[in-house]
Amino acid sequence: MRIIFGLLLILGLPWVASARHIKGGEINYQYIGPGSTANSERYQVTLRLFLECGASGNQLDAEANIGVFRNSDEIAVSGSPFSFPLTGDEFINLSAPNPCINNPSPVCYRLRTYSREIELTKTDLGYTFVFQRCCRINGLVNLSPNTNVGSSYTCKMGGTDVLGVGSNSSPAFAIKDTVLICQYRPFTLDFSATDTNGDSLSYEFCDAYTALQNGQGGAITPVPPSQIGFVNYSGGFDGTTPMGAGVRIDPKTGLISGIAPGGGDYVISVCVKEWRNGKVLSEHRKDFNLKVDQFCDLAAASLAPNITNCDNYLQFFQNEAPPSTLTHTYFWDFGVPGLNSDTSTQSAPNYTYADTGTYNIKLIINRGEQCSDSATTQVRIYPGFFPKMNVQGACIQTPYTYSDLSTARYGVINSWNWNFGDETSADDVSSKKNDSWLYTTVGFKNVILTVSSSKGCTATIDTTIEVKLKPIVNLGFRDTLICSIDTLQLVINGPGNYQWTPAYNIINPGIANPLVYPKSTTTYYVAMNDRGCINNDSVKIRVVDEVTLSAGPDTTICLTDTIRLNPSTDGLKFSWTPTATLLNPTSKNPFAFPSSTTTYSLLASIGKCSKQDEVTIKTVPYPFSNAGADTVICYDDTAQLHANIKGIRFTWTPISSISGANTLHPIAYPLTTTVYNLLVYDTLGCPKPGVDQVKVTVRPKILAFAGNDTSVVIGQPLQLNASGADLYSWSPALYLSNSSIPNPIALLSENQTYILKAFTEEGCFALDTIRVKLFKTGPDIFVPNAFVPSGKNRVLRPIPVGIAQFEFFRVYNRMGQLVFQSSNPSYGWDGTIGGYLQGSGTYVWVAGGIDYTGKKILRKGTAILVR
Repeated sequence: MRIIFGLLLILGLPWVASARHIKGGEINYQYIGPGSTANSERYQVTLRLFLECGASGNQLDAEANIGVFRNSDEIAVSGSPFSFPLTGDEFINLSAPNPCINNPSPVCYRLRTYSREIELTKTDLGYTFVFQRCCRINGLVNLSPNTNVGSSYTCKMGGTDVLGVGSNSSPAFAIKDTVLICQYRPFTLDFSATDTNGDSLSYEFCDAYTALQNGQGGAITPVPPSQIGFVNYSGGFDGTTPMGAGVRIDPKTGLISGIAPGGGDYVISVCVKEWRNGKVLSEHRKDFNLKVDQFCDLAAASLAPNITNCDNYLQFFQNEAPPSTLTHTYFWDFGVPGLNSDTSTQSAPNYTYADTGTYNIKLIINRGEQCSDSATTQVRIYPGFFPKMNVQGACIQTPYTYSDLSTARYGVINSWNWNFGDETSADDVSSKKNDSWLYTTVGFKNVILTVSSSKGCTATIDTTIEVKLKPIVNLGFRDTLICSIDTLQLVINGPGNYQWTPAYNIINPGIANPLVYPKSTTTYYVAMNDRGCINNDSVKIRVVDEVTLSAGPDTTICLTDTIRLNPSTDGLKFSWTPTATLLNPTSKNPFAFPSSTTTYSLLASIGKCSKQDEVTIKTVPYPFSNAGADTVICYDDTAQLHANIKGIRFTWTPISSISGANTLHPIAYPLTTTVYNLLVYDTLGCPKPGVDQVKVTVRPKILAFAGNDTSVVIGQPLQLNASGADLYSWSPALYLSNSSIPNPIALLSENQTYILKAFTEEGCFALDTIRVKLFKTGPDIFVPNAFVPSGKNRVLRPIPVGIAQFEFFRVYNRMGQLVFQSSNPSYGWDGTIGGYLQGSGTYVWVAGGIDYTGKKILRKGTAILVR
């Protein structure tokens, strides 16, 4: 019989030959007939290896070594391991992809089959077949590490203790065409098997086997079953959920279904057990890699199973399959019997049911199209389900009791699951409606209750309780003061039974809040019992016969100041008068702000006892201080201050820039704006000085600039540009368009020197000059024809005449090399390059600029450097 394993999904990536090529495998056996010796049987044993389509070279074994071990003692039978020849080699491709899948990737795998006949002696417990090899493909999503992982394939055959008489063959897996699964999309995968003996089969996910590597990258000598290790799964995966919690296998049909995880290769191991008369005859373990395509897309319908609404009649629906561009239309039927209008074409509709009940819901996407899909589910509408719990307990000394107070309008509450949150025990759970639990540790415990009804309503609620070593005696106070003629009520807030002692002057000592009237200081003790939890505490009642009170000594403050009153008293209640100039007159220490001399009266009370006293606060005005008017001075100038006072002494601050600080008319000479304080003292009672300020504002230093000395040609206008202040004056005014602006135009007929006065409104000023030389030629640039660096004419410098903008001055040697350049006519060449002296000789210069009419001026010439 030819069995084709058609469940491997390939993404169509390039195939690379390597030792890591295994994508799955299985071993099965078929009974042939009696053996050649008594008590023996012959079996056809077959190994199927599933490889990448690109496998080649040493990846393709010519034969396979399979070990056979007795289940009774795991000893290999004689001749084990057996050499199995290659009996089949074929490529399997997905010949007809689903037309409703968009962008499908190619699906291909290589199936190599090894088979031979083996004769085995009958035993009570049977045998296990084992094949091991390196290595699985790399990059397996659900394994960690996911590279260089070995693989082992086994098949367990039962013995005569379960078979009795007769023979048996292992189940044969039904072969379907190859399947393409798209990531995050719903899928079903038929993994069923048939049994020629008519035995029943069960299916389950199980841990995949690994294999210890022998360093050769090929076949491995088989080891007994108990020595085979398991692969390590990555986070979120294990042998029972190899593709995550969203994928399951039906234990009766072998159908794998769910929502596919993200794209990639996943190791899946399925154990198929064969049952006869309630006993397992064989266990057939099949290991394979399932490829999930991350590029393909398909339209799918998927609904959450068994929706239950226990809140109201309004139910929201949505397609649980991920969105797809291939989904064009939606059709919902909300399952109301006898009603045709309970439909919707929205993608995520809601529907309000008229009554309670269980309704069959159906979703059809792309209705009437080739690529249509549908899904069904049930929705239960039973509002009026309210979970609630009650927890009673006081401390670690007694058990806490738990009661379910949940209610259901429809059906009955029929399921409870408690978790009492005891971190020291795994038994702190209960399925009773009401139960109790005794904790052994103190602290906060998270109690969880999951409750369900007969209508399918389920809810989980939780609460946090504090388990104490002892119950808290929540006293209102522990120490207080009363007068000997008073009666006081003791205060405890909280549940429990109480007993107060001693019985001295107490009314109702067996309640939480008795009345006491001791005539001397007494400590009352209370014993508390809260549901079997015991604790004790006490209250001290200090008793006095009268109130002690001193309102404090009379004092003097400066007028407009505030003072805090500070009486000496054992009073508990206070009343100050008059209240108009007090903040909080019922405070023991109020703030007072009298506007004149005031006597304050204090009434201090302890219960019915009270006493009164007074304190006088005298107010005296601050000493008079007048530092004079603010003034403005020029930079590096002085100002004379003029102050007057009423007092016996005074002080100026700061004194670092004052001359004559011991007088009322000192000289101030600050370089920056400064505020001077005048502090005046007297002996009239105000303990603080009177303070006034005077501000001396210093104008910034004026930096007058008339411009650099220059030259013009006759008939050429010269634009002057001054800076440094707000106001300007030029003198003499001769030849100027306006002598009171910063930028007048001069039209000269002779050499001229102008004096610039830059000044402010306060009269601060500074002077600068500019010399203008007049040439009776046109605009030009003059350069000397020789210079002597060691003599008087030490620098070769241009002299621009009538040039508004000087652009450049360049000097070249006889080789045409640039030895100097500048755009500032004030700079010239000193006969060096990089600090090295240049030799005597003739040098070429070039200069350029623009005159005041905008005309470019270019001059060239030579100059001789003389050493």
